[in-house]
Amino acid sequence: MHKAIFLDRDGVINVDHAYVHTPEAFQFINGVFSACKAFQDNGYKLVVVTNQSGIGRGYYNESQFQHLTEWMVAQFDEHGVTIAGVFFCPHHPKNALGDYRKACDCRKPFPGMLLQAKAQLGLDLANSVMIGDKASDMEAAFAAGIPTRVLVRSGQDLSEACSDKATAVVDSIAHVPDLLI
Repeated sequence: MHKAIFLDRDGVINVDHAYVHTPEAFQFINGVFSACKAFQDNGYKLVVVTNQSGIGRGYYNESQFQHLTEWMVAQFDEHGVTIAGVFFCPHHPKNALGDYRKACDCRKPFPGMLLQAKAQLGLDLANSVMIGDKASDMEAAFAAGIPTRVLVRSGQDLSEACSDKATAVVDSIAHVPDLLI
């Protein structure tokens, strides 16, 4: 069993410009590569867990998402960082088309993606960390039994409800290694 750092994508890895789905629109957050390298060097596997309702809403398709994901993973590789897995949920319970419109257990705040990663990658959730920028990230991690839940402000004005399940609040992922290492 491996300990892991679970990373939300939009707002943690990249600037959240809403429904980012092309490399041209993808802007990495300052310090993300050095933070992830520090996590990796300290024995953590890195796993991305991201709600992608833009697929279900018809803004982009799964092929476009996969293309962007492959490009993003390659950027991490170029910085000596290995992404162990990327898990995504294309569903939305109300604002999606066709088969994508459904309530599921993979869309955060439910823990489905985290549990799927645990099963596929052999992860020890009790020694893992979730880094996210929304209440749904913290709630999913709490439901999955992840004890360390770091809320990244990402320039957002966060409600009190957002930090209820967080064990720490920081301004950027760049500050997280100071908490953990």
